[in-house]
Amino acid sequence: MTTLNIGIVLSTARSARFADRPASWLLDLAKPREEARFEIVDLRDHKLPFFDEQKAPIWEPPKDPAAQAWCARIARFDGYVFVTAEYNRGIPAVLKNALDHTYFELHRKPAGFIGYGGVGAARAIEQLRLVLVELHVAPLRNAVHIGLTEFLGLLYQGKTFEDYPHLAKSAAEMLDDLIWWTRTLKAGREASPA
Repeated sequence: MTTLNIGIVLSTARSARFADRPASWLLDLAKPREEARFEIVDLRDHKLPFFDEQKAPIWEPPKDPAAQAWCARIARFDGYVFVTAEYNRGIPAVLKNALDHTYFELHRKPAGFIGYGGVGAARAIEQLRLVLVELHVAPLRNAVHIGLTEFLGLLYQGKTFEDYPHLAKSAAEMLDDLIWWTRTLKAGREASPA
């Protein structure tokens, strides 16, 4: 069986971000799953300019070298988990900008989500699903929502993810779905390339 490659995309590049903690936690939960290899994809490593290409990526690949490197990196994966904050009821601008530089790299691949903040980033995840559908991504139903109580406990009260077992249950369900969809869509892409 072919190993699936899944990218865990950190959606913010802020120096004081929280995203590293849930990403690390998810990576530890995912390691025992032998059918997939998980890798952190950090937007800090991709200094993308604000989108300023002459044509949209649907018509022409980006010409900017940083955008080309980002597109090559994200194309290597068979599926994704987006770890997102919620900024003003939406996704972080750096994530939207990164996605605006892509198109075909994400086609017919699935995406799961971990959100954190006041309402577990439910609104940001909904917005992200809409953006990803336009890029021909299959967004998954099951997600991990780290709500305000858990977020504050983890950030300020010395709590760990082990203090919130319901999050691990949600993550397991999301990973089960993600692996199924990743395997299925990869087989479909191989059988009928776009």
